[in-house]
Amino acid sequence: MVSKSSDHHLSRTYQNKGIMWGGAPQAKSKDLLSKVENERDLSRAISRFLRYNPINEFEPFLESLGLTPSEIISILPRNLMFLNDDQVMLDNFHILCDYGIPRCKIGKIYKEANDIFRYGRGELASKLASYEELGLSRSTVIKLVSCCPMLLIGNVNREFVDVLEKLKAFGLESDWIGCHISGRRTYHWNRMFDTLCFLGEVGYTDAQMGILFKSNPAMLFECSGKSIHVFVGRLIKVGLKMNEICSLLLKNPQILSAKCARTIWRAMCFMYEIGMGPGDIAYIIATNIQVLGSHSLQQPNAVLKKLKVEKDQLCQIIKKDPLTLFGLASKSGTYDIGRASSSNPIKYVEKRTFLLGLGYIENSDEMTKALKQFRGRGDRLQERFDCLVLAGLDCNIVTNMIKHAPSVLNQTKDVLEKKIDCLRNSLGYPLDSIVGFPSYLCYDMERINLRFSMYIWLRNRGVAKPMLSLSTILACSDARFMKYFVDIDPEGPAMWESLKKSLT
Repeated sequence: MVSKSSDHHLSRTYQNKGIMWGGAPQAKSKDLLSKVENERDLSRAISRFLRYNPINEFEPFLESLGLTPSEIISILPRNLMFLNDDQVMLDNFHILCDYGIPRCKIGKIYKEANDIFRYGRGELASKLASYEELGLSRSTVIKLVSCCPMLLIGNVNREFVDVLEKLKAFGLESDWIGCHISGRRTYHWNRMFDTLCFLGEVGYTDAQMGILFKSNPAMLFECSGKSIHVFVGRLIKVGLKMNEICSLLLKNPQILSAKCARTIWRAMCFMYEIGMGPGDIAYIIATNIQVLGSHSLQQPNAVLKKLKVEKDQLCQIIKKDPLTLFGLASKSGTYDIGRASSSNPIKYVEKRTFLLGLGYIENSDEMTKALKQFRGRGDRLQERFDCLVLAGLDCNIVTNMIKHAPSVLNQTKDVLEKKIDCLRNSLGYPLDSIVGFPSYLCYDMERINLRFSMYIWLRNRGVAKPMLSLSTILACSDARFMKYFVDIDPEGPAMWESLKKSLT
């Protein structure tokens, strides 16, 4: 009841001026109550107190606009007590409210662009309308002037218009900008325009930039494009030439995002800290920038301690194979490395590096599964891979084969060579017959020799079709093989037993 009485006096003050206050004067009502708390008739006591101690109406008014007491001190009118004493300010305040600008946003406009509240009749409304004439909807104009009040100072902001025209050239609608600006940020339209011009100089077409900003608007609106300029500056500092940088940006537009740029910068710092020279860092960035931008790294000291190596040793490992960096230092790979052989984690990383070279994606489910399925050091796996390539298979075909049958590389090089020789010279099959059935290389020689010897015997007797697929002969169960390759001929069972005795 006490609070309602004091609030009533304050609210009546604003209603008499055509202003509906939003709750900020409640703080003032508490101060007022402390002055009259011992009076019996509170309503009369409050009226009497206000008659002799008038409140500066600008304080609760500005608080109701979203400003804090500390902000109000510096902008409070010095020679005015009552809102009616500044009718020009009130008129412009009502124009902003009537236009649809939220009351809580007007405080920022009052603080950052106070001259707006000195405009003469029709001037402010005209400036708001001039932005709509650019093709912007009212809701977009409201967002713009709420976060960038200075747009309403002077004529239509030329730098903003330049940015808007660029975005339209990229195929972005006028109101696209309103969907991505935030009242929590400050925007520098001249810097944005410079960023757009720079990307055009890099070689991006209007259509490409439209796609670029549609997919990642934060690239432009976070820091008004400043992160792009900082990122390019850092690449120049490390030793990359401008034409190399332009080529990298053109081929890898995703690295322009603030997150990717920060990740790449941290990777550069990592390499600096372990003593790598600028030339080597520039080479690694130029050849691995896409991977650098997608993997956060641990701190160098943590990696050195975990691997029990010196900085120069780690530096040499990474220079020899840059992909090793992501296996050794990737934050998301910490758990896997911890589970690797504690005696020599670098051997584990060599296997990881080998898989990355095959196209496996770092920390993907496919990579995790492959790490469990492949056995042996990275160099041994590479040796077995090369064995299949040297036998006559295309490198890409071998990659696909071992992705479908990872256990192929669990065979030693000697065993792989023996099975390929058997396929060609003993069984009479061409090498490419294992492309569709790479698991052939995973079966033991006893099963291969026994089943194919039985099949060849049947084929020579005209009972079996020539050149049946490898999977038909090897992959079927023992029961099925007996039914279709042994019992199919009256003399089959006897021959089968004879073969088993001679081959085992």
